Amino acid sequence: MNLHVTAALALSMLLLFGGFGVKEYDAFHDVLHPLEHEALPKGDFARIRSQAKELTKRGEAIVKLGVPNGIKAEKTEHFKKQLDEFSKALVKFSADAESGADADLKTSYSAVHDLFEDLAHMLPPKATKGTN
Repeated sequence: MNLHVTAALALSMLLLFGGFGVKEYDAFHDVLHPLEHEALPKGDFARIRSQAKELTKRGEAIVKLGVPNGIKAEKTEHFKKQLDEFSKALVKFSADAESGADADLKTSYSAVHDLFEDLAHMLPPKATKGTN
């Protein structure tokens, strides 16, 4: 099993047991998940475009939040760097959703998805259900 599959399974298990524990991440994932697992596999770029403003808005809330409480000190700088890359990816995705070719939209959407997963994997485990 490759690292990407392992990471995806770990993220799926996390969500199965109540989400990320950070409301901005949960809200973003609520929009992202059906796009990733329904629209993208079907090549339904019209659906991705129709949800782009909402996904971008929720992504901007993650950027605005910054480094959530509980991130280990040794991971803070890497988290900030990934957050900056996520912010840049959101800008590109938003532009591609507005006027880019489908191939460009697929690439920029995938970048947003992958960077979100990277950030989500660095979140601290929830102490109890309903934290944050």
